[in-house]
Amino acid sequence: MTRLQDANEFLPDALEWVKNSVGSGTTVQAIRRLKGATSSSVYSISAERSKQELNLVLRLFTHADWLAEEPDLARHEAKSLEKVAQSNLPIPQLVACDEKGTHCGLPAVLMTQLPGRVELKPVDMEKWLYQLADTLFTIHTIKADTFPWRYFSWNDFSDLRTPRWSTQPHLWKKAIEIVLELSPRLEADAKADVCFLHRDYHQTNVLWQNGTISGIVDWVNACRGSVCVDLAHCRGNLVNLYGAAAADRFLSAYQSLAGVGFEYHPYWDLTAIVGGDSEVNVYPPWIEFGVRDLTPEILKSRKDEFLASIMARF
Repeated sequence: MTRLQDANEFLPDALEWVKNSVGSGTTVQAIRRLKGATSSSVYSISAERSKQELNLVLRLFTHADWLAEEPDLARHEAKSLEKVAQSNLPIPQLVACDEKGTHCGLPAVLMTQLPGRVELKPVDMEKWLYQLADTLFTIHTIKADTFPWRYFSWNDFSDLRTPRWSTQPHLWKKAIEIVLELSPRLEADAKADVCFLHRDYHQTNVLWQNGTISGIVDWVNACRGSVCVDLAHCRGNLVNLYGAAAADRFLSAYQSLAGVGFEYHPYWDLTAIVGGDSEVNVYPPWIEFGVRDLTPEILKSRKDEFLASIMARF
């Protein structure tokens, strides 16, 4: 099976669907592929209808293996956007959904385009981290008891191994033992939780304008589960980009918003580290968005450092 289908083959039909979805008389003025997408093809579309300029985003679900595992991806994102639209968060508005690819040839979601850009080199790191935490906290206040998609782990705990590159293999061995011991109980607890999750909340899914968050995108994985899942995922990305201290400051900001009753179990940080790929590579979108000083060796060092800080809590 082709892992990533060529979206160019489907663009003519998709653009015709875009015009029909917006309304008769719609013309497409320009189209460009957006940076940062790794598991689908995402396009910025400038259109015009009745002399009104429209800025849209088209996502084509081109990842064949992902679609085989989750054939409802387009519907999932569409329903997520409808759910979050009830909040005051800056998110895209759903325009149309081709759930099964009947019109586009591939499942597709059409939505409005938000202002702003990905910011991975903030001028004020503390303010930047606080806003990340504050926005995530707001996401978690959305009632999710009727949302049909539940959390499931992306990790395969059956094949966890100590990476050969680590300078602290004893810590990895112990961490894996802890994950295997705790996962049945904590993973079950996470599935039972009714908090609304973005599920892929990290720095390249957040847009900024004039020093303020102007958009949160990529809602295809939204589900209900434990807030700790979102926190751990974001923390893992922060560690890779900036180191453990930045991840800890992000968590501290979230804890200050959540209040004294909130508890964060370090198990979730372990899953973000030991459950990832054994090979360590720089995430291509980071390079596309201007971070060009990372190397696999830097990432390995930061993972070992972060792991040591987590294991000190057990």
